[in-house]
Amino acid sequence: MHHSIHTNNYGVFYMENGKNITTNYWVKMLVICLVGIAVNILGAYLVKLTDLPIYLDSVGTVIIAAISGGLPGIIVGLVTSLLKGILMDPDSVYFSVISVLIAISAAYFSQKGLLKKHFGVIGFACLMAIIGGGHGAILYWLTNDIYEGVETLRTHLYNDLFFDLLDKIITTVILGLSLRFIPEKLQEKMKMEGWLQTPLSKEEKEVVSHSSNRVFSLRGKILFLLISACVSVGLIAMVITLILYRNYAEEEHMKLAQSTTSLVKSIIDPDMVDAYIEEGEKAPGYLETEQRLYNIMKSSTDIQYIYVYKIMEDGCHVVFDLDTEEIKGEKPGNIIPFDESFASKIPALLKGEEIEPIISDDTYGYLITAYEPVYDSNGQCKCYAASDIAMSLVQTKELSFMLKLISLFMGFFILIVAIGLWLSEYNIILPVNAMAISASKFAYDNEEDLEQNVERIKKLQIHTGDEIENMYQAFSKTTENSVEYMNALHTKTETISEMQNALIMVLADMVENRDENTGDHVRKTAAYTRIIMDKLLDMNCYVDQLTPQFIYNVEHSAPLHDIGKISVSDTILNKPGKLTDEEFEIMKTHTTSGAVILDQVIEKVPESGYLTEAKNLAEFHHEKWNGKGYPHGLKGEDIPLSARIMAVADVFDALVSERCYKKAFSFEKAMSIIKEDAGSHFDPNVAEAFIQSSDRVREVMDYFNEQNSTSG
Repeated sequence: MHHSIHTNNYGVFYMENGKNITTNYWVKMLVICLVGIAVNILGAYLVKLTDLPIYLDSVGTVIIAAISGGLPGIIVGLVTSLLKGILMDPDSVYFSVISVLIAISAAYFSQKGLLKKHFGVIGFACLMAIIGGGHGAILYWLTNDIYEGVETLRTHLYNDLFFDLLDKIITTVILGLSLRFIPEKLQEKMKMEGWLQTPLSKEEKEVVSHSSNRVFSLRGKILFLLISACVSVGLIAMVITLILYRNYAEEEHMKLAQSTTSLVKSIIDPDMVDAYIEEGEKAPGYLETEQRLYNIMKSSTDIQYIYVYKIMEDGCHVVFDLDTEEIKGEKPGNIIPFDESFASKIPALLKGEEIEPIISDDTYGYLITAYEPVYDSNGQCKCYAASDIAMSLVQTKELSFMLKLISLFMGFFILIVAIGLWLSEYNIILPVNAMAISASKFAYDNEEDLEQNVERIKKLQIHTGDEIENMYQAFSKTTENSVEYMNALHTKTETISEMQNALIMVLADMVENRDENTGDHVRKTAAYTRIIMDKLLDMNCYVDQLTPQFIYNVEHSAPLHDIGKISVSDTILNKPGKLTDEEFEIMKTHTTSGAVILDQVIEKVPESGYLTEAKNLAEFHHEKWNGKGYPHGLKGEDIPLSARIMAVADVFDALVSERCYKKAFSFEKAMSIIKEDAGSHFDPNVAEAFIQSSDRVREVMDYFNEQNSTSG
C-alpha cells in the first residue's frame, strides 16, 4: 500500500493512513541537538584555552531553544553539562539544572516574541545572569563551601553575577545575530513540533490547549502523575543514597577511631599508668608520651579528642587528656564523672573488657568514640586508651552531597516532565481536545451544516497509531453515520411536522366551523401570538422562557386554544344575543373541556412540547393578571406565559371582529382597551409588546379582512 509523506510549515513529518511520525523527524531532532551541544562544548573549550573569565557554554542551548523549542533546548543544556563533567570539570554535572532553566527561559522569550524587542533582549540577558550567576553561586556555595560561612557566599555572588552577566550579554548578542542571519525558512524547518494530526494554527492551538474542563484538565492530571512519579522515585533514590553515604561515612570514621585508639594504646606504658596519675608531668616519660599523643591528634583534622582514663567505681581517673583549641584537658589524677551515653558500658569498662565504638551527640558534639583496654604484663587492665572522631564535617558534607543530588535530579526531573508533557500534548491532549472542540461546533440547522460537521472531523486527520487514533476513527465514522441518519430523520420530521400542523388546522377548522361568529379567529390569534413573542424578545422580557422551541410550540398550537368549544352546544355557540348566566357558565367550560381533551392526547404522546402548550392555551387563556379570570382564578405569573400571550391576542381579535351580537371595534379603540386593561386583565409586559407591535398587528388584521372581503 502506498503512503504519501507530508510536511507542514512547522517542519513536522507525518504520513497518511494513520502512520506515525517518520524516522526523519527523530533524525532531525538528533542532528539539531548535536549541533547545539557541539556549539556549547566548542565555546567552553575556547574559554578554557584563552583563560577568559566567562563560560560561553550555553550559546548552543539558547539558540536551539529559541528556534527549535524548549525540549531540544533542555536536551542540549543537560547533555552539555554531563559532557563537561566528563571532559572538563566533574562538578559541572551538578549545575545541569541551570542549563535546563536557561533553555526554558530562551524558549519562553522566543515563543512570546520578546527576543524581537529591545526590553525583551535586555530582560533575557539579565534573567540568564541571575539564573547562571545568582543561582549558580548559591548552588556552588551550598555544594562546596557551605562550611566556610556566609561570607564566602557573598564573594561568590559578587564575582559570579558580574562575570555571568558579561557572559550572558555575549551569549545574547550571538543569539541575536543567529536569529538575524539564519534564513527564516531554515528556522521554520528547525522547529520541532510533533504533530500527529493536521497542524492547527496558533489561534486554534491556543483554543484547544486552553479548552474548558469541569474540574481538572487532562494536562494537569498528566503533569501531576509525572511530577508525583518523578518526585517519589527521586526521593526514594535520594533517601537510599543518603543512608548508604551516611553508613559509609560512619564506617570510615569508625575505622579511623579504632586505628587512632590502637595507635594511642601502643605508646602507653601500662606499668607507668599509676605513676602518671600520681605524679603527672613529673613522672618519667610522661611529657614524651604526651607529645607523641599530640602528634597523633595532629595527623588528622577529624581527630577531635585523645585521652587515656583509668576506669574506677568513682569515675574516670585522668592519665592523659590532651588540650584542644576550644577545651583545655583535665590534669592527671583528676576524676571525671561517667558520661550518660556510657551508662550501659560502665560494667564492661570496670571489668576491663573491650567495648564497641560509641556514636554520641551531646555537649561535646557529634562524635564517634573508640575505647581500647591497656593491659599490663600480668593481663590486668590498667587503663583505657580513647579517641573521639568528629562527625560534624560529615553532616556538612552529607548536606552538600544531598544538595548535589537534588541539583542533578532537578535537571533530569525537568527533562522527564518536559518529554512527558511534549508526548502527551501531541499524542493525547491536542487530538482529544481537537475532537472535542470540533464536536462542540456541530450545527444541526440544515443539511449543509451537517455535512460541514463531517468535514470538520475528517479534516483533523489524527494518526497517533494508538487507541487515540482508534477513537478518532470510530468518532469520525459515527459522526458520518449520524449525519446520514439525521438527514433522513430531518426529512421525516419535516413531513411529520407538516402533517401535524395540517391536522391541527383541520381540527381547529372543525371547531371554528361550528361557531358562526369566529371566522378566521384561530389563524389570526396564532399570528398575533408570534408578533407578541418576537417583540418580548426585543424588549428582553422572559428571554429564559422564549426559546425557539417554545415560540414554535405556541405559534403552532395556538389554533387549538378553543378546542374545548367542541363540547359546547351549537345553540349556545351561535346564540345571536347575550348569553344568560347559566349559558355563560356552560360556555366557560370550554377551557376545562379543552384541557381534558388535550390531556387524553398527551397520555398517548407524553413528550410532545406543542401539546403541553396547547393545553396551557386551552385551559388558561381566559385567566386574568389580577386573578379575576376563569376557570381557576390564577394570578400574575402563576398563569403560563403562553396563556398570557393568547389572552391579549384572543381579546384583541374578538374586539376588532364583527359578531352577530356586536359590531367590530376600530383598531384604535381595540388598542386603547388593551392598554387600559394592562396590569388588570393582561400581563403588562405582554400588553406593552402588543401595543409596540401595532404596525405588524394592523398588517395581519388588514390581511385577513381583505381575504374575507374577497371571498365574500
